[in-house]
Amino acid sequence: MARRPWGTITLFAVMAVMAVVQYAVPAAVNDLMRQPGALSNGQWWRAGTALLVQSSGITQIALNLPALLVVGAVAESALGRWRTLAVFLTSGVLAHVVSLADWSPRGGGDSVAICGLLGALAVTCLLRGNALGLTFKDSWYALIVPAAGLFLCLVHNNHGAGLLAGCLLGLAITARMRTRLPQPAAA
Repeated sequence: MARRPWGTITLFAVMAVMAVVQYAVPAAVNDLMRQPGALSNGQWWRAGTALLVQSSGITQIALNLPALLVVGAVAESALGRWRTLAVFLTSGVLAHVVSLADWSPRGGGDSVAICGLLGALAVTCLLRGNALGLTFKDSWYALIVPAAGLFLCLVHNNHGAGLLAGCLLGLAITARMRTRLPQPAAA
C-alpha cells in the first residue's frame, strides 16, 4: 500500500477511544448497545451506536481492533477511503437493524461492519481480481464469503447480515468503478 489508510486509521482511533470510554464509564455500553424492544420504543439510533461499543468486553476488543486494522487497510487500498467508510457504516448499521428486529436484540460491536468490509472485498476480488493481478484460479475461494453469509443468515447470526450487505455493496461499487484498481507492487 503506497498511501496510508487514513479512513481505517480514523475508524481504529474512534473504536480505541470508545474501548477506553466503555471501561472508564461502564454505563456507556448499556446506553449505546442494542436493547430488546429498542425499535418499538423509538430508539432507532441504537443501530448506529451499537457499532461503537464492544458488549462482550476485552475479548471482543482484542479481536475486533486488529481485524479492523487489517481488513480495513486492505479494503481501503482496493475500494478507496470513502467507499470503505461507506461500506463499514452501511453494513454495520444494517446488521444491527437486523439484530434489533429479533435476531439478537442485545449486544454491540463493530465485527458486523468488519464482516461487511470482508464481503465487499470478496466481491471486488471476484469481479475485479484481474486489476489486482489475480486470476479466477487465484480468487475463486472468495465465493466462500457470500456462502458463509448465507449460512450465518439462515442461523440468524448478525455477522451474516454484515457479510451479505458488504457483498451487495461491493457488487454496486465494483459495477460503478470506472478507474482501475491499484496494481500490485512488483516484487
